[in-house]
Amino acid sequence: MPDPDLILITKLAETHRRLGELYGLPVWQPHGDPTAQLVATILSQNTSDVNTARSFRALVDVYPDWQAVVDAPEQELIEVIRSGGLANQKAPRIQSALRHIYEERGDFDLHWLADLPVAEARVWLTQMPGVGNKTASIVLLFALGRPAFPVDTHVGRVCRRLGLAPTKASADKVMAIIETFAPDDWFYPLHKNFIQHGRTTCKARKPRCQGCVLRNICDSFR
Repeated sequence: MPDPDLILITKLAETHRRLGELYGLPVWQPHGDPTAQLVATILSQNTSDVNTARSFRALVDVYPDWQAVVDAPEQELIEVIRSGGLANQKAPRIQSALRHIYEERGDFDLHWLADLPVAEARVWLTQMPGVGNKTASIVLLFALGRPAFPVDTHVGRVCRRLGLAPTKASADKVMAIIETFAPDDWFYPLHKNFIQHGRTTCKARKPRCQGCVLRNICDSFR
């Protein structure tokens, strides 16, 4: 009987190869500012990249440092980041997260997380309200260069349809599967290319299956 783990690893490797040929292999270049990444990722929840960038720029233009963000009246911060959407929810989440960091560490620096095992760093980050595994993994992967695999709606959808994860697997389950079976240096290009593929081909409502480079290895292709 075929080994299911070997089948999954083989499919994952072929998926990585084909998407790399189609979209290229993005270079993993961590930018090194985990606190800024945390704030930006909270701002990115349920909005577009354009709105995220606009609201983050507005925030850093108004406030000279993270302490000023914490000290700002909540309603003022809401107005500053309103362009990002859901500002009434995101403003208190941002202030709560920053307060938590300061209360635990005495400053706003999160670089020390790079020295922890990924699982421990993720647990520490997800203690903060509004910070789940996806947000924590984005901070670790994009800012600190740690091998964590963020799963958004596009990533989860593509993985489930391909059969890399069960059809009803949660985002956390998809994350665990990829982190178990993919090499660390695949996490960044897989994450970026799954998102690109989900946006352009494996769309939620009308997937473009006939033109998909993965159709003959996809469990959902008919």
